[in-house]
Amino acid sequence: MKPPVQPIWDFPTRLFHWLLVGLIAFSWWSGENHEMEWHRWSGYAILFLLVFRLYWGIVGGRTARFAHFVRGPGAAFAYLRGVGSGDVGHNPLGGWSVVAMLAILIAMVTAGLFAVDVDGLESGPLADYVSFDAGRWASDMHSLVFNLLLGLIVLHVAAILFYGMARRRNLVGPMITGGTKLTDGATAVPLGASLWRALIGLLIAGVVTYFVSKGLRF
Repeated sequence: MKPPVQPIWDFPTRLFHWLLVGLIAFSWWSGENHEMEWHRWSGYAILFLLVFRLYWGIVGGRTARFAHFVRGPGAAFAYLRGVGSGDVGHNPLGGWSVVAMLAILIAMVTAGLFAVDVDGLESGPLADYVSFDAGRWASDMHSLVFNLLLGLIVLHVAAILFYGMARRRNLVGPMITGGTKLTDGATAVPLGASLWRALIGLLIAGVVTYFVSKGLRF
């Protein structure tokens, strides 16, 4: 008989995570190789994911909700002192890293939407709403924020390696399988993720992304 499994991450959260990993890598590649059409579409895809994640952070599975893992500074310091919560999902410190990652991604995508290249030939869908100089500034911010994002990614990977080697906790596996095995006698607690809420979120993200890509012209 297989041991029971405690769900940690619902499927939409896991899919968001791995799609985002792939899209960030693809956005970097397309930007470095001046494949701007592909870069633009990749940016729209990241925008779609971010809108969905913000929505899912309110109505998603228990561990995906911001209310579950965004705690005050006191909780983060308590976790650092070893007085942590035994609940599944992000710890208080990890929760703030998620908030920082989402904030950086939102800033990067927003800047890209208003960005204009030096020749004025390539621009984001919202560049018409700002001056050329403001569009150039947005382009510079787009590059700068991406570098900040790379720094956060390095810290994220370092934290995963630390937990894996120093604390013997596999953080990658549950993000693939969705859960972890329970000890004998333990009872699994469902996450409460809803399929119809996920579908509504996909619809909202699709509508928002579509109209942003059209320059907010209805």
